[in-house]
Amino acid sequence: MMFLGLDIGTSGVKAIIVDERDRQMASASAPLTVDRPQPLWSEQNPSAWWDATASALDQLASENHEMMAGVAAMGLSGQMLGVTLLDDKDRPIRPALLWNDGRAAAECNDLVERLPNLVDIVGCQPMAGFCAPKILWLSRHEPDAIRNARRILLAKDYVRLLLSGEAISDYSDASATLLMDVRAGKWSPEIAEACGISTEVLPALSESGVIAGHLRKDLALRWNLPANLPIAGGAGDNMSGAIGAGATQKGDAYISLGTSGVYFVANDRFIPAREGGMHTHRHARPGLFAQHGCVLSAASALSWIVDILKVPSIEGFLADIEAKEFVPDEIPVFTPYLSGERTPHNDPLATATFSHLSFATGPLHLGRAVLDGVAFAIADCHDALRDAGAPIERIALIGGGSRSRFWGEIIATVIGHSLHVPVGAELGPALGAARLARQAVGGDLLGPAVQSDLAVIAPIPDWVDAYRERRFRYRAHYPALSCNLPIAAISQK
Repeated sequence: MMFLGLDIGTSGVKAIIVDERDRQMASASAPLTVDRPQPLWSEQNPSAWWDATASALDQLASENHEMMAGVAAMGLSGQMLGVTLLDDKDRPIRPALLWNDGRAAAECNDLVERLPNLVDIVGCQPMAGFCAPKILWLSRHEPDAIRNARRILLAKDYVRLLLSGEAISDYSDASATLLMDVRAGKWSPEIAEACGISTEVLPALSESGVIAGHLRKDLALRWNLPANLPIAGGAGDNMSGAIGAGATQKGDAYISLGTSGVYFVANDRFIPAREGGMHTHRHARPGLFAQHGCVLSAASALSWIVDILKVPSIEGFLADIEAKEFVPDEIPVFTPYLSGERTPHNDPLATATFSHLSFATGPLHLGRAVLDGVAFAIADCHDALRDAGAPIERIALIGGGSRSRFWGEIIATVIGHSLHVPVGAELGPALGAARLARQAVGGDLLGPAVQSDLAVIAPIPDWVDAYRERRFRYRAHYPALSCNLPIAAISQK
């Protein structure tokens, strides 16, 4: 029996088929691009999600025709927080506002003023990338778009609509919109009204591991999938990533090195995040909650510097960085705030910086600085979560960046904690989606592979002192830049 996991990411759509033991049997992907028509804006056309999904599934069907006939269920994962407005014919009214869109900072303050108890209801302070403030922004600046919207959906749920005809979201993904009473598991009419909408435009809600739609007959024929194929409720990519990483008990955690960097901790208590750019949502596993820290630019920061330097291969670049013997004082300091930052600053206007440059600085120094800067940002998440009482015990490392053991060693050293690389780590949320598909048709959520590790990455003792000093410099940058003071002045305080 096979299970199909589909992840609607920011940089691409990934489709995988796994067997009952979580072994990847086939995969396909299709790229996506992000549009930035104005400063702070980040958008994608929802039709591009569908085109990429269809392309990936066309590829799977072409290369694995017979295997597709053996798929028992499909699961969905996707980038969270996107605002997709659809008209009465389910056509997109405008491009979707993405999770790293920063235009709605003023609306965050307004929501807090209107709803003083908002944090207790939704689990965190409103931040610019979240759905509620972006919907309020649209209500103010594009009222016709809101007036004509008959549905508002998240990315994976727009794809579900086209796959099945059903407008359904799962509790985990929906809980991050800031439109839900997270403990009650219901849309909040009070919050929706404050944003200028009615809950009638929001989708029905489902658990992640149950059937929430069936594949349309014409699409089943197109991809040689079984007729009436069940589609699981699925989850937002952070929660689906937790299922893929096996982070399904209190104290289980993972760090994901994808487009963004996510630090996720499972908890059996709902602890609203009141500061530090953190957030608390529902887990994809009923009865659990998820405490998050988020670095808005992680592996995307590495891709950015590779593009600037015109490096032909990321893998080769990483190998060269690992092989070079650096003088620690010659490595620049990099803050990865290319799209602003969420944890711990909650500042969409924060900008990335390189400092401590000299004539000794070369391309490999810049690359190493980016790896280190992302690790320092993840360490900020680690500290913020720990200070908030998150029960961090076992930490998995997943996402595309998990393929680099060297980067994992940097992160482990900076946070002072070993990392486990689970089987299927690079599959991330797509594996979680496939596991939720299996659960939806009566199978076990976690297969036997969940107990296995490809590697355990421990901190490197010889690096600890140098990284402690360099992180001290790193942490001086944000307060210096935000208050216009020399970094040296901040460092000396």
